[in-house]
Amino acid sequence: MDRIDQKIMDILQKDASISNVRLAGKVGLAPSSCLRRVAALKKKGVIRRIVALPDAEKVGRGLKVIVTVKLKEHDDASLQSVIQRFNDSGAVSQVYTVSGETDLIVVMSAPTMSAFQGAIKEILSEVGIVEQYFSHFILEEHKFEPSL
Repeated sequence: MDRIDQKIMDILQKDASISNVRLAGKVGLAPSSCLRRVAALKKKGVIRRIVALPDAEKVGRGLKVIVTVKLKEHDDASLQSVIQRFNDSGAVSQVYTVSGETDLIVVMSAPTMSAFQGAIKEILSEVGIVEQYFSHFILEEHKFEPSL
């Protein structure tokens, strides 16, 4: 990535809905050149996807939770099984395997506490490899910046 590609990425991470003509003007390119560069960034996988970030409160998912999971078993099949259960849940937005005392960090959202409890019970039911999990309820968001 050169300086122009980096500038394109900086702008798109702040507002991916910007028109190509406006983006081209901001980076000093002809619109056709800018369009080719964005297409190349997508093809290379630099731009994985373009999404809209909803306001959790306004879409009825204001309860945000970080769940840390410690597993009893660490074989690949067991790990993939529990990861798949989290991936299949609509309440889960992010799943990470991590190093340290915790094996997984999971980010979830729900409309209510009872909805969260139902989702976590459904995910972990019949999963005998979870030693323990802790739910960390987000009280206040101080910074959320999905750009790199």
